[in-house]
Amino acid sequence: MGFSVRLLVVLVAVTIYGVNSSQDIIKQMTINFGKALDSCRKELDLPDSINADFYNFWKEGYELSNRQTGCAIMCLSSKLDLVDPEGKLHHGNTHEFAKKHGADDAMAKQLVDLIHKCESDVPDDPDPCLKVLQIAKCFKAEIHKLNWAPSMDLIVAEVLAEV
Repeated sequence: MGFSVRLLVVLVAVTIYGVNSSQDIIKQMTINFGKALDSCRKELDLPDSINADFYNFWKEGYELSNRQTGCAIMCLSSKLDLVDPEGKLHHGNTHEFAKKHGADDAMAKQLVDLIHKCESDVPDDPDPCLKVLQIAKCFKAEIHKLNWAPSMDLIVAEVLAEV
């Protein structure tokens, strides 16, 4: 095998490993993020209909549209200290949350930057739940562009294995 072919094989392997490890990190973050869902559901008296949005969250082409899902994401973000008292992204805590789930500093910074960009790009909405839903939709789209979206089937299987 020539040098250029070996180099290409190494680059492809590194690219695939990088994407898979990024998907694994996003998967672990999603699992941990969702662990508090039951308590948020009880606190906010959320309907079971939001389950579909969380089950299908990372599926490409699935459209998040339930206002209550935005309320749940707001509650979960607050419980995990990912937002400040005004509901804005807490950069340091979000960076640490990503690192706790396997992200290196560069990936954690990229995730924080993506969320911050989405937070800045989404127009103001008097309904905080709808604003958070729009931020989540933006973040989901950006993660898909990076090919970091995990398989929801793997997430569900892992959650069920823990039960």
